[in-house]
Amino acid sequence: MEKHYIFLLFLLSSHVFFAQTACDDANSDLIYAYSHVKSSYNSNNISHLKYYANRSLEAFERSKKKLKACGCETAFDMAFESAQLLSKVETAETYEDGRFFVKRARDIAQESVTELDKCTVPTKDIQVSNDTNQLSSLQIEQEKLRQQQEDLKRRAEEIKIKMAEQDEMALKLKKEEIISSYKTAISSNIESYNNALKVCNCGHELIKLEDKATDVSQKSVEEIKSYYLNSLKGLTSNYLAQLNSCDK
Repeated sequence: MEKHYIFLLFLLSSHVFFAQTACDDANSDLIYAYSHVKSSYNSNNISHLKYYANRSLEAFERSKKKLKACGCETAFDMAFESAQLLSKVETAETYEDGRFFVKRARDIAQESVTELDKCTVPTKDIQVSNDTNQLSSLQIEQEKLRQQQEDLKRRAEEIKIKMAEQDEMALKLKKEEIISSYKTAISSNIESYNNALKVCNCGHELIKLEDKATDVSQKSVEEIKSYYLNSLKGLTSNYLAQLNSCDK
């Protein structure tokens, strides 16, 4: 009889231990979800609003199974409702529509954290309750700091991309300027060469650039310069050859 009692006591203790572990894990997920849904609500554009709403949704989905194991039905129902609301944010067409669902989910998320505390902390133990609230606050602050680090990292990536785009645009403009300058010089030379040959009455063929349609914009700056320099040399050689033929 005594052994049977000890075995039952062991099973009960194990159940309480695993339930408490599930509650602790669920508490972390709910705090994480609440932190992200607050960031979503405070976002100033639909892209960031949807990003943080999705992060919060993932945390709520993780918490549901743990809340079931924890036995806190009220917190589970709230997590389920918050997840349902946040699942509608991704398809929201406007910032205002998305923020409507986020606001409701944020309010419910805050209540779910409180309800889980009620499930895991005896109301008569005020000191333990206060300690839990302080721990929750610290965890929320920790998540805020982690979020800020993620935001800074994301912002750094955005700046890096924008700088690369600006460099690419500057290079494109530089190439266009070089190409335009060379084309102007070539056109001017062709006109001058043809006028000179006409004055000499050499019965010459018109000098022209044979490959006008060649697109060199994808080449490097040095390759563009080399291409047009060779074109100028070719035109000049043609002109000199025809000019020399006038003496014969």
